[in-house]
Amino acid sequence: MRVFVTGGSGLTGPAIVSELLAAGHTVTGLARSDTSAARLQSLGASVQRGSLDDLDSLRTGAAGADGVIHMAFGGDFADPAGLAQRDSSAITALGEPLVGTDKPLVMTSGTFAMTPGRVSTEADAPDPASIAGFRIPGEQACLAFAPQGVRSSVVRLAPTVHGPGDYGFIPTLITTARRTGMSAYIDDGTNRWPAVHRLDAAVLFRLALEQAPSGSALHGAAETGITLRSIADKIGELLNVPARSLSPQQAAETLRQPLHGHRLQHRRPRLQRPHTCPPRLDADPPDPARRPRARRLHQQHRTGQELVTATHPHR
Repeated sequence: MRVFVTGGSGLTGPAIVSELLAAGHTVTGLARSDTSAARLQSLGASVQRGSLDDLDSLRTGAAGADGVIHMAFGGDFADPAGLAQRDSSAITALGEPLVGTDKPLVMTSGTFAMTPGRVSTEADAPDPASIAGFRIPGEQACLAFAPQGVRSSVVRLAPTVHGPGDYGFIPTLITTARRTGMSAYIDDGTNRWPAVHRLDAAVLFRLALEQAPSGSALHGAAETGITLRSIADKIGELLNVPARSLSPQQAAETLRQPLHGHRLQHRRPRLQRPHTCPPRLDADPPDPARRPRARRLHQQHRTGQELVTATHPHR
């Protein structure tokens, strides 16, 4: 397929672009800067200049493609309504040229949009009261194209998509443990944190593009959720510092980052595949030659950024 990708130069985007190219697809990526354009070109993709606010550019990219993967998301996070409107407008612009073609449109959301504190499946509706409720209008805009002859689907990524260069939640835990001399968790540490490796997320996006049923939602997670206590224990083991329980008040004082303390205590949705769900997406047998860098990083996991990978039991 000729695939038009937004967000292809971010953290997860390059892995998706590489996965698509390795599978024989051709890729054109949206780039708003010279740096993003150079990154896409270095991966082997073509470049179309534009941004999420350039709706004509989005329509042009989608019209010339056999499928679209929408990864880009951004704006002022202090304005959730503005974020939702910007994303929905971009998705509408990407979907309109695909109407009546049965071509795929895959958009990105997050499992943060599911109800926290209980098991969630791909068959469940997202929760407007969730921490990522502002992603729901984008999901709705995408899935609204399903009855219009677009094979639209949503990939909800786990809150941690980890890999080299990751600067999200787990690296923050590691940095904090190094600074404080302890690996902290809140209360009994039984709140859970779903995660997925960047390379596995890339495979899911490719399979969604190639196979996902119209109107489906897919959860990009490697397990139902790892307890924060087990993550803290592993970080403590690798850094040779003790793992300690903190109350929410102690966390706010000790970690010096109120949002970080909130993340530690917030109960994420646990993820599980429903008994009745869309057909599984079938991947080709893995080709070890396609992931030599991933193997090297796994072998080097005790140093630098690769410590992030070591905290995840499936990598």
